[in-house]
Amino acid sequence: MPPWLQLMLDSFWRLFAAGVMFTLPLAIFSFIGGLAVGFVVALIRLYGPQPLKGIADFYVWVIRGTPLLVQLFLIFYGLPSAGITLDAFPAALIGFIMSVGAYSSEIIRGAILSVPKVQWEAAYAIGMSSSQAMRRVILPQSVFVSLPPLANSFISLIKDTSLAAVITVPEMFLAAQRIVSVTYEPLILYIEAAFIYLMFSTVLGKLQARLEIYFRRYE
Repeated sequence: MPPWLQLMLDSFWRLFAAGVMFTLPLAIFSFIGGLAVGFVVALIRLYGPQPLKGIADFYVWVIRGTPLLVQLFLIFYGLPSAGITLDAFPAALIGFIMSVGAYSSEIIRGAILSVPKVQWEAAYAIGMSSSQAMRRVILPQSVFVSLPPLANSFISLIKDTSLAAVITVPEMFLAAQRIVSVTYEPLILYIEAAFIYLMFSTVLGKLQARLEIYFRRYE
């Protein structure tokens, strides 16, 4: 067996285990938390009072206008200067939630705005309140619009978690870096890490397609 192939076989499960234990959980928890934040921010920007709208707009402006890598550095390396020290995984989780929240708020806001105004009028005509119209009429229709871009955001988030390596989260890319520091075979190890990321993204892409087919039945 060629040495490079033996190296790939020996390192595969270490990289895959790091992906399952850290990369996927970090992405899943960040996406769930970011969706919750994004939903609240989207509603505030659409229907909230002016002071809260200003805060929400400022949050989205800052997060979308600065690199995620810089945000992670500020949270993990910068906050200790202000007396706030976080472990690597919680720091990465906060950073990714803030990022997902800003971007998903734009997706959700756009999906809600895409529902025709006549839907609101029809809901009011049959006696629904604003909250009932939102819950029973507008949000279900918004799901069909927001699902593809949100699913794409989650797949992108899987790859973005590699940035957590710079703040010492032991996810898959950091595991690859540590093996490279011993074997001095960066090309082989980074190709293998890229292949595992591709595996995760492919599976999630297939799930996205199935979800779209499922929801399309009820559209």
